Amino acid sequence: MNPHAPMPTSFASMVRTLWTHKRLILQMTRREVVGRYKGSVMGLLWSFLNPLLMLVVYTFVFSVVFKAKWGGTADESRTQFAVVLFAGLIVHLLFAEILNRSPALILQNVNYVKKVVFPLETLVAICAGSALFHAMVSAVVLFLVFFGLNGYLPWTVIFLPLTLVPLLILALGIGWIFASLGVFARDLGQVVGVLTTILQFLSPIFFPLNSLPPTIRPWVMLNPLTFIIEQTREVAVWGHLPNFSGLLVYMICASLFAWLGYAWFQKTRKGFADVL
Repeated sequence: MNPHAPMPTSFASMVRTLWTHKRLILQMTRREVVGRYKGSVMGLLWSFLNPLLMLVVYTFVFSVVFKAKWGGTADESRTQFAVVLFAGLIVHLLFAEILNRSPALILQNVNYVKKVVFPLETLVAICAGSALFHAMVSAVVLFLVFFGLNGYLPWTVIFLPLTLVPLLILALGIGWIFASLGVFARDLGQVVGVLTTILQFLSPIFFPLNSLPPTIRPWVMLNPLTFIIEQTREVAVWGHLPNFSGLLVYMICASLFAWLGYAWFQKTRKGFADVL
């Protein structure tokens, strides 16, 4: 493979690349997930214990200390705020993990650039697969706690993957851009960390969207996390059907942005070896 040869940038090549290397992506995702807990006493069990401990802490802080209530009604359970908050955090953590790790992906895998013929574009997909695994484990924790508190699970939880896939595709596109830019601008990781923190507090994670003034609400809706967080709560907490038309529009826009990110990565990858 000639690293200086023009790389394919079409939408079809993006889909074909992900499909052709699906086994590689799955294997390296599995290796990354297992490797993260390698050498620890609990091992992979930490992927379950971490979100469980987070949920316990959030329940104590917001339900016991602050006595916060999501809807503000008297009959609302003391733990509902923590459950609703945790559902929003799952979405943010999925998005933030991909974005925060993307700027250093190429820098941490220099051998793949210089010595090995490797599909570098799959590194972002592997990162996304690892983040998705931890998000799914957190969702299982959420379901178990919800069932323990309420004695049932809304049947609409089957639509949870449908609400997360558009965000995952969008994160892929952003991840490809950040992975490329991170090679040429080494301090990008610091900027992205601040950006994901800002997105967290500008998302309806700690507050309901309808509590905002009507003049501010449209600006919060511009946050790519807002719609997905609202839809995740609809299916996982409130037991409502998702907004299928809204998710379809989001999916189309996310796919186009993913294509843009993929094309940018393919156009700039020929300069990686020279910089590294």
